[in-house]
Amino acid sequence: MEKKTLNTLEYNKILKMISGYAVNETAKERILNFEPTNEYKKVVRWLNETDSAFVLLMKYSSPDISRIDDISVVLKRIQAGGALSMSELLNVARILKTSRSLKKYHEEKTDFLDSYFDDLCEHREIEELINNSIISEEEMADSASTELYSIRRKKRIAASKIKDTLSDMVRSTHYQKFLQDAIVTVRNNRYVVPVKAEFKGEIQGIVHDMSSSGGTLFIEPSGVVNANNELNELSIAEKAEIERILYEITGRVSEIADDIKENFENITELDFIFAKAKFAVQINAVTPQISKNCELNIVKGRHPLLNPKTVVPANISLGIDFDSLIVTGPNTGGKTVILKTIGLFALMTQSGFMIPASEGTVMPVYDDIFADIGDEQSIEQSLSTFSSHMKNIVRIVNRVTPNSLALFDELGAGTDPIEGAALATAVLENIRQMGAKIVATTHYSELKLYAISTDRVENASCEFDVETLSPTYRILVGIPGKSNAFAISEKLGLPKFIIDRAKAVLSEENIKFEDILSTIEKNRQTAERDREEQEALKAELERLRAEVKAERDKIDAKKAKIMKRANEKAAEIIEKAKNETDEMLKEIKEAKKKKNDEELNRAMEEVKKSLNIKLKKSKKYANKTVSPHKSNANINTLKIGQSVLIIDLNDKGSVLSINKKDETALIQVGIMKITSKISNLVVLEDDNVKKEVMKFAPKRGTMEIKDVKTEIDLRGQDLETALYETERFMDKSVMSGLHTITVIHGKGSGILRKGIQNMLKKHPSVKSYRDGKYGEGENGVTVIELK
Repeated sequence: MEKKTLNTLEYNKILKMISGYAVNETAKERILNFEPTNEYKKVVRWLNETDSAFVLLMKYSSPDISRIDDISVVLKRIQAGGALSMSELLNVARILKTSRSLKKYHEEKTDFLDSYFDDLCEHREIEELINNSIISEEEMADSASTELYSIRRKKRIAASKIKDTLSDMVRSTHYQKFLQDAIVTVRNNRYVVPVKAEFKGEIQGIVHDMSSSGGTLFIEPSGVVNANNELNELSIAEKAEIERILYEITGRVSEIADDIKENFENITELDFIFAKAKFAVQINAVTPQISKNCELNIVKGRHPLLNPKTVVPANISLGIDFDSLIVTGPNTGGKTVILKTIGLFALMTQSGFMIPASEGTVMPVYDDIFADIGDEQSIEQSLSTFSSHMKNIVRIVNRVTPNSLALFDELGAGTDPIEGAALATAVLENIRQMGAKIVATTHYSELKLYAISTDRVENASCEFDVETLSPTYRILVGIPGKSNAFAISEKLGLPKFIIDRAKAVLSEENIKFEDILSTIEKNRQTAERDREEQEALKAELERLRAEVKAERDKIDAKKAKIMKRANEKAAEIIEKAKNETDEMLKEIKEAKKKKNDEELNRAMEEVKKSLNIKLKKSKKYANKTVSPHKSNANINTLKIGQSVLIIDLNDKGSVLSINKKDETALIQVGIMKITSKISNLVVLEDDNVKKEVMKFAPKRGTMEIKDVKTEIDLRGQDLETALYETERFMDKSVMSGLHTITVIHGKGSGILRKGIQNMLKKHPSVKSYRDGKYGEGENGVTVIELK
């Protein structure tokens, strides 16, 4: 991408904002120097990495990344055989600690970030060796070695003796009159006392320093010279031992130099990726879908550098129904913002940054992006506004490719309007024929007509409220905009006769065209009001439909309750009949003892007759109460996919297969498959029921229960699909014995969250549900507890 385009679209400001979320300077520097790519695979990989980090942030908060310094100098010193300083070793320890912390953070696989986490190496022993040996960047711990401990103990004893000797001296009444102050101090690493210059002969010793005024001499008394010498020798030994320890630890570090280098690179990359994700959270961004056909569809896009509380979201498409968009309207109406939003979104996408828009946004990968925006008139170079713009246009025309994006602000402005309009039309047509995608702003009516009369070129306008003299910042695709110069001038108080005189100067064609635009605008406003009324009516209809459904559910529940009671009653009748039969058989046995065979036969006939009457009554009552349905299924007309009711189960399902030989059918009921006689089926003709049954019928090749995960990601899906996927996921989770599952729906507009939670209120498998807590994803996820 051209540096000029990046600066024009303020891409550097986005980089600066993202760098503020990075922890380390190396990551910040990487971000500030980062550039977009035109390689499709790279763009997809970068976006997937950012999206994975975004999900981890929502669920677990930020990873613990310590502040670490660049280790290139450290690695060079190790290769040269030198010893690392204490500060450099502490930096190595921080790298190892951060690697260990990130490994712990990455307990759940993320696919697109796994390689960075998995390549981190842990070396706990060396990390602890450094931290136990070094206290700070300038202090080695006594416990770093037994020799260092011994030397420092001797130093403390020697220093204590010297200070005791000198303290006795400065407290002595004999010496106090010679001393400037009754203190013991240090000069050149030797203990001394401050002596008045006029009494320097009274205290024998070595002069190590003099005050700036010359009135005080710092003398090392002869009595402590040998002790100070011993102390210096111990200091030299201490320094040598510290250097030995540093060499020893450096040797251990050199053994894992390659791992440290790889750890540093992976930590820097993860710091960069999570900085992108943190920025995405801050601007409420989404991961766009990537088109391979240069199709752009921004849904409720918001320019990331504008105030999120006041910016008006815009819906913009390009490369789908049209390849060139001509945006017209009055000044300060938001035309330039539209250009910059499209260009900046393209640059951000091709850098792997999520963009502030809504789910469903689609972005392409352009070969190159060109922008001619703003007045770049240069006095030093003697370039006029027109010349400056034309210089940019020449460069764009010479470099544009079929998969490029060209953005023009006020194309053809700065010269004679007639020539400017003709030139602008010719430039647009040339770039359009090369296959590039174009968005241009203009005031020229000729370009509006060009858009109307040219295939795959579309008009758009930035809405302007003439009554309030203020833009609404809404973009209206398909409608050319008016300059509204006369209306604005009249509102601001310009006399009407001047406006009438100006209108008279206009050609008849221009007047007719402006009148047509006015009519279009009035019709659009009327259509907008009608659409809003229709939306309100639709919402009311949906509310009434929900009420009717709720009432129907109540009736079905009551019906089921009655059916249950009827079944129980039928069972009681059958049981009573069985008991009575047993009694009659008992009577038969008694009769057998007392009667002859003829009487026995007669008694048995009577019992049989009585039993048949009772059983017929019982079956008649049971059939009447258990199911009100009668089979209408025919073995020759029944079809696969038809919705049916299984009479004896009183449950609906969908026909999967038919066995004409056995006169049976395999029915899909929920997650179960049931074989039923054709005579036990009722064919349902209700299309709504049929769709409902088919909707929840599992397809061949669905995931086995053992593959069920504890979470599902629904971002980017519409509500109906999301509800279907959630219920399937819950069914599998219940069958797998899971108790807690997580649904990731993102924050966005909140439609998915509200729709899913409304469904959970009534779902029989749900015990409770809640929004995610801090670190779990907050209201971007819903945590469900299953029964």
